[in-house]
Amino acid sequence: MPLNRRKFLKKSAVTGAGVAVAGTALAPSAQAAEVTAGGKKAPKRYSFTVMGTTDLHGNVFNWDYFTDKEFDDKAHNDVGLAKISTLVNRIREEKGRRNTLLIDAGDTIQGTQLSYYYAKVDPITAKGGPVHPMAQAMNAIDYDAAALGNHEFNYGIPVLRKFQEQCRFPLLGANALDAKTLRPAFPPYSMHRLRTPHGRDVKVAVLGLTNPGIAIWDKANVQGKMTFPGLEEQAAKWVPKLRSMGADVVIVSAHSGSSGTSSYGDQLPYIENAAGLVAEQVPGIDAILVGHAHTEIPEYFVTNKETGKRVVLSEPLKWGQRLTLFDFELVWSKGCWKVEKVAAQVLNSNTVEEDPAIVRMLGDEHEKVVAYVNQIIGTNAAEMTSVEAPYKDVPIIDLINHIQADTVRLALASTEYGSLPVLSQAAAFSRSAVIPAGNVTIRDVAGLYVFENTLEARLMTGAQMKAYLEFSANYFVQTAADAVVDPAKLTNANGTPDYNYDAVSGLSYEIDIAKPAGSRVTNVRFEGAPLADEQKFVFAVNNYRANGGGNFPHVAAAQLLWSNSDEIRNTMIAWVKAKGAIDPAEFASVDWKLTRNGTPVF
Repeated sequence: MPLNRRKFLKKSAVTGAGVAVAGTALAPSAQAAEVTAGGKKAPKRYSFTVMGTTDLHGNVFNWDYFTDKEFDDKAHNDVGLAKISTLVNRIREEKGRRNTLLIDAGDTIQGTQLSYYYAKVDPITAKGGPVHPMAQAMNAIDYDAAALGNHEFNYGIPVLRKFQEQCRFPLLGANALDAKTLRPAFPPYSMHRLRTPHGRDVKVAVLGLTNPGIAIWDKANVQGKMTFPGLEEQAAKWVPKLRSMGADVVIVSAHSGSSGTSSYGDQLPYIENAAGLVAEQVPGIDAILVGHAHTEIPEYFVTNKETGKRVVLSEPLKWGQRLTLFDFELVWSKGCWKVEKVAAQVLNSNTVEEDPAIVRMLGDEHEKVVAYVNQIIGTNAAEMTSVEAPYKDVPIIDLINHIQADTVRLALASTEYGSLPVLSQAAAFSRSAVIPAGNVTIRDVAGLYVFENTLEARLMTGAQMKAYLEFSANYFVQTAADAVVDPAKLTNANGTPDYNYDAVSGLSYEIDIAKPAGSRVTNVRFEGAPLADEQKFVFAVNNYRANGGGNFPHVAAAQLLWSNSDEIRNTMIAWVKAKGAIDPAEFASVDWKLTRNGTPVF
């Protein structure tokens, strides 16, 4: 039965009904034919492969728009759907096109300047606007279904609905409910028929689950419109329904990590990284494509507590760096298909070239964004670099804090918290960031903030800020007062990454690196006076840290006063555009320093 796109969208938005996708005549897979052994017919068998991606985050090409060159990292990974397309084509050729499905586990339309451009600069929601490059690429690669990720909501529901309309595959979210009716706001599942040489089709159900943290992270966009109950609860509701509808195989595409942890404390009664719990608690699932955590899990088995059956989980690395393969082997038994075995693995996209068809199709969009990021948006009075940022208070980090504090101060100006002083945190995400003297481009500013963090405001006390600073100071290696200080050996104590050392603006303080961790921060002052424990502050903080990232004390449990769904780097770009000029003399100051027995280290 052909899929009527208009009817489907109307039905999915209003009723949340599942999508039926019927296959056409299929070529037999290598293991599908009947064989005889000892004069006795062997059981009928059929095998097929489900391919999966996740956390693509707007990556079509193997390109870094922040450095304006081909993407590369220490492991020499590659990124982008153009690479994934080549892998997918190879698997389809090997397995037989109609013995495969291709799904995604969410976080598709946010993360690069390419995706930002088509949400904000040349928005897909404009009358006669463009088709989103991610929709174009995923349609061309012929995805069968994709789960919603939390970052799908970053640009607001209208952008998401337009993207949904542009996709020729369903966006699934069984636990994304309309806030008023509590009915699914998106299709909960899709059903796919794979035709075998043995008469009866194999029905494969894909259940989509998204992250309940959306209610916090994108509160401004979804409050009063959608609600996001727990993954386990909704899986327990839908998996039996899918089985009763005749599904021979049930796959969950979950935008939720496998660890069973949450980064936002007790603000919601639901687990953020619940994929493993879903496998453990909900009978009837054969495999789970895992997303959200940005980790690589080629193959991981979880035993279901009720049935004792092993469920295979796999998470391909983010941005199109890996492609998961779930290989299913089925046997015909007692009048139906049974899953006999499932194995998973990941393929590395750096082993193939970009698909020239995808490159040709989206070359113009890519060039537009390259030109955009190289736009001059202002000037800078003096060069700023992050080379010494891990151990010195430098102007380039002060700039981040200055913009964050300005943004939060303006947002809260007309509220009951508008009179409170604003503090801000920032970390050195890169030791090679530079904002040059003279002309400043979008790329220069964006390269200073390489993560997709958004900005929040939390209510903190002086005592809590002291504890926060003390925890941050764990980053430094204890160095005796009479020892030679080598900056290369001074930081990253116990493997602490640079992004987990926060410099806080609005306070002045010293960190005595001769003292053991836990007793290093001294002389903490606010406006020149010793910081009072009961003093209240608004704390401008990124959502990763606010939601528990790095395990800093107090902030995850602190009252949320305001949040912004736009990325901090785009807030910074807008700030520089509006000001037209950066002058470090207006915001740079040395408010913290490393000491030993009261003597500055630098």
